Amino acid sequence: LLSQLTQMAALSQMDRARIAARGAALVREIREASDPSLMELFLEEYGLSTDEGVALMCLAEALLRVPDAPTIDDLIEDKIVPSQWGQHLGHSHSPLINASTWALMLTGRVLDDAGTGISAVLRGAVKRLGEPVIRTAVGRAMREMGNQFVLGETIEAAMARAANMEARGFTYSYDMLGEAARTEADARRYHMAYADAIAEISGAAGGDDIRANPGISIKLSALHPRYEPLQRTRVLEELVPRVLSLASLARFAGIGLNIDAEEAERLDLSLDIIDAVLSHPSLNGWDGFGVVIQAYSKRAAPLIDWLHARAEALDRRVMVRLVKGAYWDSEIKLAQVEGWPGFPVFTQKAATDISYIACARKLLGMGDRIYPQFATHNAHTVAAILEMAPPGVAYEFQRLHGMGESLHANVMAAEGTRCRIYAPVGAHKDLLAYLVRRLLENGANSSFVNQIVDEDVPPEQVAADPFETLGAGNSAVVPPARLFGARENSRGQFLGDPEAMDTLLAEVETSRGRRPDGKGEPVINPATGAVVGHITMLSASEAVARAETVAPWAEDARARSDALRRAADLYETHAAELYGLLTDEAGKTLIDCVGEVREAVDFLRYYAAEGETTPGAPLGTMLCISPWNFPLAIFTGQIAAALATGNGVIAKPAESTSLIAARAVALLHEAGVPTRSLGLVPG
Repeated sequence: LLSQLTQMAALSQMDRARIAARGAALVREIREASDPSLMELFLEEYGLSTDEGVALMCLAEALLRVPDAPTIDDLIEDKIVPSQWGQHLGHSHSPLINASTWALMLTGRVLDDAGTGISAVLRGAVKRLGEPVIRTAVGRAMREMGNQFVLGETIEAAMARAANMEARGFTYSYDMLGEAARTEADARRYHMAYADAIAEISGAAGGDDIRANPGISIKLSALHPRYEPLQRTRVLEELVPRVLSLASLARFAGIGLNIDAEEAERLDLSLDIIDAVLSHPSLNGWDGFGVVIQAYSKRAAPLIDWLHARAEALDRRVMVRLVKGAYWDSEIKLAQVEGWPGFPVFTQKAATDISYIACARKLLGMGDRIYPQFATHNAHTVAAILEMAPPGVAYEFQRLHGMGESLHANVMAAEGTRCRIYAPVGAHKDLLAYLVRRLLENGANSSFVNQIVDEDVPPEQVAADPFETLGAGNSAVVPPARLFGARENSRGQFLGDPEAMDTLLAEVETSRGRRPDGKGEPVINPATGAVVGHITMLSASEAVARAETVAPWAEDARARSDALRRAADLYETHAAELYGLLTDEAGKTLIDCVGEVREAVDFLRYYAAEGETTPGAPLGTMLCISPWNFPLAIFTGQIAAALATGNGVIAKPAESTSLIAARAVALLHEAGVPTRSLGLVPG
């Protein structure tokens, strides 16, 4: 894929050298001619490479979830006391940063009641008297930081503050702060906030040219509490009308409306919504509909092709905001935890930069249908776009409010380019999640915003050519399958892929048709009342007779562990069949089925590894009785633990989930667990 993107970028060695030199020149201009922003100064002093920077990030992020004052006090003490604030005192060019450092240093000393004598007593007294003050001070510090990155608490205040930059030729895209809606009431509140904001922004729309007017960005996750792939039917019925209503308001207001990008798992669902809204006849002739595309996504380039094709088919023009991507750490960790086959995003920063340049080249060649909006604070990326843009092609740069001011002001003055400022609007209670995202993505050592203020990093390194710096891979990012080292991680399902979902559901349905027709008592689906199979329950005497035939597993530990690993593989091979049984007999939803099979597989592999390394003799024959709520995972876990250490196992499942237990035992036997060492006793 990176090879294809490199070809798509179509830059010769000479082009790349020219771009790198131009980017380095931009870095020198920024360093020589202007004062760094507060964000840049903060990261210079407290980047994620310092313990203090990490402590502040932890504190800011955790304050989102702290419910009470005593816990806040404990959290502040935990994060502030161990840090060496004194070493940062007076280092910054900013009086505000230095004042904050002084306050943090004093706070740490007040909270740290180590020592003896009068000094310890005094410190303890100040600590007791000062906790509310310290709590207030930390909250105030976060608020001051918020003022730098939020344009206003209300759309009216934000627009009034924006007037100064608009007079200098900048335009704005307003973003109403707020995370995903958790309830229908949340969704309605966000919907009204967006509608009110559009009405207010309309007053600043000075003409028919969407590019010259302010706009608004909306999040689909804010408009529906169940915006997730498995709720596709409901989401399309309920969310599409909400988005369409906002798009219609934006059209009549004469402003642009952008759909913000979110997590990779919801990309396909978002395209269904975008297509339904974009193709609605009421929006014919309107050029203000926009879509945000993340360059760190491996699907970014084909997504641009899809959007261009839809615009062409509908005879429409659309806007595309190209961003690097703001959820990288979440996407990496989610893919690992969920056991996906790979990552939906690139694992190297240089790869994302290459993808961005390739996508920019593609967008600049689609001016007939797409108005490109390049959101970046990176001097090399800006230089590449300036180099690649054909004469006369309309496009704009974008930056975040509070960041990248110098870079874009210089470029606008020198090149005559357009620039739009993405400006968050909202109350401070909604700020922290946004602020922490900004700090995380810009606090990394490799971040342009971090490096720009560090005079020790040469301009040529800050604006280095990503095609040259791209490595063979990122050794710090562990593939999902290797999350637990030698023990293989269980395989998950990427439920956001509709084609894979169709295939999976077809396999589940096919497996239902292959179930044997049994005899005995009917098993009833608790959700539908349908008969899903039959089971013969043993009487007490029959159960005892069966149990008496079970004997310890005599093979050595290695053979036992190998059999359990084969069983784990069989569980994964027969995952669709197990999903069907879990759905029909236990009434589970698909997402719960996936989690349950994965947990069972993890148990098998975990105990296989433990059985090879834990000394001890088997105890004999174990009776394993499992509940109905995790009829595969708990059932398998206790059996695997007993078998791994050489015991025989009498497996007694809950009455209501005996079909699942029977299939699990059959797979264990198929994997090599002796039938005489594992006996099923339904009853």
